[in-house]
Amino acid sequence: MDYEEDEYSSGSDGYASLEGPTIVNNKPYKILNEETLKQLQQNDISEVSDLLGVTRGIACTLLLRHKWSVDSVLDDWFTDEKLPQSVSPTINPLYCKICMETVNHTLSAACGHVFCTDCWAGYIAAAVSGGAACLNLRCPEPKCTAVAGLDVIQAVAPAEDGLKFHRYLYESYVEASPARKWCPGPGCKFAVEFMGKERIYDVTCECGLKFCWQCTEEQHRPVTCETVAKWAEKNTSEADNNSWIVAFTKACPNCNKNIEKNQGCCHMTCKCRYEFCWNCMDKWANYGHKCNEYTRKKETAVECSLVEARAELARYSFYFERWALNHRSREIARADAARARSERIPALSAAQGVKETELEFVVEAWDQIVECRRVLKWSYAYGYYVGREERKKKEIFEFLQGDAERSLERLHHCAEKEAANFAGNALEEFAQYRAKLVNLTKVTAKFFQNLVRALENDLSEVEGA
Repeated sequence: MDYEEDEYSSGSDGYASLEGPTIVNNKPYKILNEETLKQLQQNDISEVSDLLGVTRGIACTLLLRHKWSVDSVLDDWFTDEKLPQSVSPTINPLYCKICMETVNHTLSAACGHVFCTDCWAGYIAAAVSGGAACLNLRCPEPKCTAVAGLDVIQAVAPAEDGLKFHRYLYESYVEASPARKWCPGPGCKFAVEFMGKERIYDVTCECGLKFCWQCTEEQHRPVTCETVAKWAEKNTSEADNNSWIVAFTKACPNCNKNIEKNQGCCHMTCKCRYEFCWNCMDKWANYGHKCNEYTRKKETAVECSLVEARAELARYSFYFERWALNHRSREIARADAARARSERIPALSAAQGVKETELEFVVEAWDQIVECRRVLKWSYAYGYYVGREERKKKEIFEFLQGDAERSLERLHHCAEKEAANFAGNALEEFAQYRAKLVNLTKVTAKFFQNLVRALENDLSEVEGA
């Protein structure tokens, strides 16, 4: 049968001269659009089909089995892998085990189990409606493991089912391959093919999204994917809710249910109707008797856990607030960077009488701010997981982070606040501002390079860390 997407059954003509997209700027990855992906997939199918002397349908089956690796297919071929056989259509009257009728038009996979084309079509339709699992379609005969792949689809499937199958086949070229991934950007249809050895690598898609190749989360250098995963879990963990309950509620002395103090006075009335003092936890009828007098007593296990829970919650809040603050600051900086390109640079160019190309230092400053906010944000996640006993490591980390953060704040202030003063000022004053902004950009970049290098090495140079 013919489909609009019939390139899987065509020959290799038209694809032989295709060269894959080049690696730009020595980056170990390529950004691939749908047209390029389909052409590359056709190249692989044609190569296997030509080298092994099999149909394109069998070539597809082999490539699916080997996660679209031509080298893997050929390696197994030279170690005597048993190849699947092509389908066998017939026009002689034969008995179909599904509809239990004798029919003229039948088809069998390599196994020889014969079924009528109408039953095959219904079987394929049910499989295709179930999703991408139809790519592993097997013969309908119970316990038979013979593959009923692309050749069967092209022979008997209705056009709509054939198109769906082709779509799943196309998507598998990315999803089944360890070397390719879809861009995680909302609505983005680009894929990334990665050729590097270092799996943790920042990728920039054509849609503008920047993400980590390894975990496909937002770029998070200098921290590891494991740290990002732990931090995300921490931010949504039920354990943290329990910590809050321990830190900011108390158990009723009568029924032992947790109570939150939501009004000003210390007179508490539990749902069990027991009344007590929030401060001393004594019965309210005894209020005023030595409630304000400190008496040192041995802390119980519950009181110890209360103190510890509050301290841990305060520590987590410290790092989370700064992580969230820099996340928000980065989003604002990204908007300001876009505004600088579209509005501020043309305005400065007109006011100072200089070419827009001579004002690229403003864009470079904003790009540096955006990147540094990202690094600073994730450095606070790193800081949270530095153990309390690692005192020297913590000191070095905070020293490097502090230098970087202070320099970033100076740069951000200069780009955000001081720039507004030079719309119409004298050229000499603007030249001084330019020199200041350029210098701050370079200095800040240096501080953050030091921070990134240290954190990527997990501060391994710290003795005894």
